[in-house]
Amino acid sequence: MLLVLTGCGQAESLGPDQHGVPIAESALVGQWLVINYWAVWCAPCRKEIPELNTLHHAQYAQGIRVLGVNYDQLQGAELLVDSQQLGIAFPVLSRDPALRFALPAVRGLPVTYIVNPQGQLVSQLHGEQSMQSILQALADAGWSAP
Repeated sequence: MLLVLTGCGQAESLGPDQHGVPIAESALVGQWLVINYWAVWCAPCRKEIPELNTLHHAQYAQGIRVLGVNYDQLQGAELLVDSQQLGIAFPVLSRDPALRFALPAVRGLPVTYIVNPQGQLVSQLHGEQSMQSILQALADAGWSAP
């Protein structure tokens, strides 16, 4: 599944992030996506957020994009409040991208999905992750640091 631009020169959008900024699919073309599902009430989620923040900052230039998805499907101000409460530094999508990337149903938290630059799901990580475990999953799926 490739990410493509469609319709009147406008990029398809994954919806706004927690700050109301639209996330265009075109901005993610050719990138490895780390899509993490979280909730404010999930203790392991709270513990892994700093690791995801570090990954977001350290690997952005290497073609890795960390995206969050709130399990409770919060929107607007509620999404912003919960993401700020956990100190999330990466974009949190207000729309679930599961259908777009053919992600399986979330059956427990936390869960992290790795999507390759072609838009295909290549790895599922269940439970609390570290930056190192995510980098290993990315490497196992074919990513290599430039």
